[in-house]
Amino acid sequence: MKHIVLYLVLALAIIACNSSKVHTKGQDKVTTKSQDTVRIANDSLAYEIIIIEPGFNSWLNGRGKPRGYYSQNFLESRNQLYVAEWNRRVLNTNQFDTRLYEMQIDYNSQIDYGYEVNYLLYYYFIYFQRHYKQQLIGFVSRL
Repeated sequence: MKHIVLYLVLALAIIACNSSKVHTKGQDKVTTKSQDTVRIANDSLAYEIIIIEPGFNSWLNGRGKPRGYYSQNFLESRNQLYVAEWNRRVLNTNQFDTRLYEMQIDYNSQIDYGYEVNYLLYYYFIYFQRHYKQQLIGFVSRL
């Protein structure tokens, strides 16, 4: 579990490495390496996010709303809230399990990461909250 969250957080940190670039209309490529690994990459932005979580992919396919159900603005606003709370928990090691919250996520609201990144990140936070019985922003979003 500790390594899974570490890989997720490291992948999210990679997103922020390119904060000075402006979004171009490049295509996101989503590939599934295995049943439990989701890779999202956009070559024009030079970012990559990898979600390695046992059961996430099948959970998403079975419970997630179809792409396009939520607007990108909705997903971005929720992700900003989730990331802020996640980072607060990373810094508050006395109160929260460090095996769940290992590293901060550098999510910049000024960068347009595209729909696919925001969609998968949003659903990862929902999966995380339900699977590990955590509440990041006061309530667990309904599916």
